Amino acid sequence: MHPRILEVTQRLIARSRPTRERYLELIRGAASDGPMRAKLQCANFAHGVAGCGSQDKDSLRMMNAANVAIVSAYNDMLSAHQPYEHYPEQIKQALREIGSVGQFAGGVPAMCDGVTQGEPGMELGIASREVIAMSTAIALSHNMFDAALMLGICDKIVPGLLMGALRFGHLPTVFVPGGPMPSGISNKEKADVRQRYAEGKASREELLESEMKSYHSPGTCTFYGTANTNQLLMEVMGLHLPGASFVNPYTPLRDALTVEAAQQVTRMTKASGSFMPLGEIVDEKSLVNSIVALHATGGSTNHTLHMPAIAQAAGIQLTWQDMAQLSEVVPTLSHVYPNGKADINHFQAAGGMAFLIRELLDAGLLHEDVNTVAGHGLRRYTREPFLEAGKLVWREGPQASLDEAILRPVARAFSPEGGLRVMEGNLGRGVMKVSAVAAEHQVVEAPALVFHDQQALADAFQAGQLERDFVAVMRFQGPRCNGMPELHKMTPFLGVLQDRGFKVALVTDGRMSGASGKIPAAIHVCPEAFDGGPLARLRDGDIVRVDGVAGTLTVKLSAAELADRQLPAAPTGNDLGCGRELFGFLRTALSPAEKGASAFTSALETLK
Repeated sequence: MHPRILEVTQRLIARSRPTRERYLELIRGAASDGPMRAKLQCANFAHGVAGCGSQDKDSLRMMNAANVAIVSAYNDMLSAHQPYEHYPEQIKQALREIGSVGQFAGGVPAMCDGVTQGEPGMELGIASREVIAMSTAIALSHNMFDAALMLGICDKIVPGLLMGALRFGHLPTVFVPGGPMPSGISNKEKADVRQRYAEGKASREELLESEMKSYHSPGTCTFYGTANTNQLLMEVMGLHLPGASFVNPYTPLRDALTVEAAQQVTRMTKASGSFMPLGEIVDEKSLVNSIVALHATGGSTNHTLHMPAIAQAAGIQLTWQDMAQLSEVVPTLSHVYPNGKADINHFQAAGGMAFLIRELLDAGLLHEDVNTVAGHGLRRYTREPFLEAGKLVWREGPQASLDEAILRPVARAFSPEGGLRVMEGNLGRGVMKVSAVAAEHQVVEAPALVFHDQQALADAFQAGQLERDFVAVMRFQGPRCNGMPELHKMTPFLGVLQDRGFKVALVTDGRMSGASGKIPAAIHVCPEAFDGGPLARLRDGDIVRVDGVAGTLTVKLSAAELADRQLPAAPTGNDLGCGRELFGFLRTALSPAEKGASAFTSALETLK
């Protein structure tokens, strides 16, 4: 093992010991020697099976079948989740074939960030993760289940499902992916049309045609954003079956993997003799593995929020400092849009997860001795699934990349360090996705232009007021102020200005998500402006330096000068409309970005 990986892991174990021990005590106490439903009162049990068919009722009464909870984020608004419409019946039938039962335990909400971009609904995004976690807990609360299957893919949904499921960590649990849509037009072509539209050089009809050729069918969007980062991390953490992440939907192999996931989770129950609950899989080593994979692939910046929150749900105290120190030694091995021109289907074809995991294992950058849903040891994940005469089998994955423009071995990495950088200075702490920014654009020092909403920046662009070097400061966008929406509306305008030769950068306490790219952007800055963070004291003309090479975020002002400035009032009007008024209490409870922007952080930290 690489000494830095061991160092960070051991420090994480030591720091987390009180809360992790309490968590393990909790889930081990909840684990039962037999089916949970055997301990229910007769009336409770009868209620629990009343909606089942006679065959399933008979199986559940005998207590020799595994009862598997199905928790799904099926939603027609998300192309990635549309295939889940057919999964519950497929899963139930697969379980009946081996004498077990599946019950649809609950659905969780699933908003599409692509639909809500720039709209008021985007301000519900981070809050939706917390609602999904709570919905998952409600789904699993019936105490009828021996195991669980989680059906989710996209941005806040997988983190929410995992956070909720971890509070029922005594249950064996498998995450069941749906796969990416087939490739449409290239992501570069899509981005080019967006940028031309921002300049007034493409019509709305051209823009719509381009977008519909990109997002064109059921399946996950093909760029390497938060959804596909979720899938990659679930596989590296051993929560998917090996090679399951990026198989296209509505294919025989995809169906076979879904059937196998349903049957595999029954082999992990206590009755099977190979008990492996979720809480024993998600530990300090598997979390370090997830951060290594995040860095190696230049994954979504959203995971600097999600992974600390997920870790906290498992009693583990993961910090941005841990992530930063891992980034220093983890090479960048893949270039998938927005980090390159390829999409996730090209990544899969070039060698995919099997090649990536083998390279990282062989370089001593991943812990091999971890539990997974496929058994002990991450080396199992260097294999790929195939169908042989209709039967699902696994073979060793490729030993070499089929396209080193997309996926490379450690020996010829794109960069010797990771794709995410923790930024720190007198403006606070944030993160930058450096893998998506050309080297010549990673350092910008220029006067600040302060904005409080995306439309103000768009209006300034249209009025010709941004034809210069500047650092756009988009503040009052943090979790407690307005729910921390993604801020992609600015991206085309800033991209145009950068292409015109101006030095531009973005600094914000909001999010830019997994599609962050091209423009140097220090995001998730905390303390947020709403809590009196340094961003709140900036004024137009202050000289701000965004240094993605050194990992620094500074303004050329003394501490005394900053402190003497009066704090401006936070913008108003973002607490009504589009249901936002229902989430006010939740926003006030959200923790700082570096603690996961989670409403549960304080409660879980007390479990010591």
